[in-house]
Amino acid sequence: MSKIEEKCKQKGVRLTEQRKIIAKVISDSKENYGSKDHPDVDELHKRASEIDKKISIATVYRTIKLFEESGILIRHDFKEGKSRYEPTTDQHHNHLIDINTNEIVEFVDEEIEAIQKKIAQKLGYKLVDHKLELYGSKIKKN
Repeated sequence: MSKIEEKCKQKGVRLTEQRKIIAKVISDSKENYGSKDHPDVDELHKRASEIDKKISIATVYRTIKLFEESGILIRHDFKEGKSRYEPTTDQHHNHLIDINTNEIVEFVDEEIEAIQKKIAQKLGYKLVDHKLELYGSKIKKN
């Protein structure tokens, strides 16, 4: 059983055979493509279709929406115009997006985390959630 299937079971989300395939594709995405993989619906459809050619793009859209509404997936709307997805985790991380290649680099920086909490406290708030997206281009080495 894939990690996404396990989350679906925990949340009471019914899984059809096609949803199981989509869940497996999402679960396998980090394992097969690394932490830089945040596939969009078109890419998920392409990967799912390699397993079952009968899976329609509409089925992928509906399944992704269901998984997102159930808290199983997180949608990211990076500046490129396509929503990208990744499984929810207990481990917070931020994203650095290369504006030339659309490569996504996940990172954690304790100093940034502390500064964000400090700013919230300074303004009289308790930080309950946040996300950080940085956009840049790779520096060419001479």
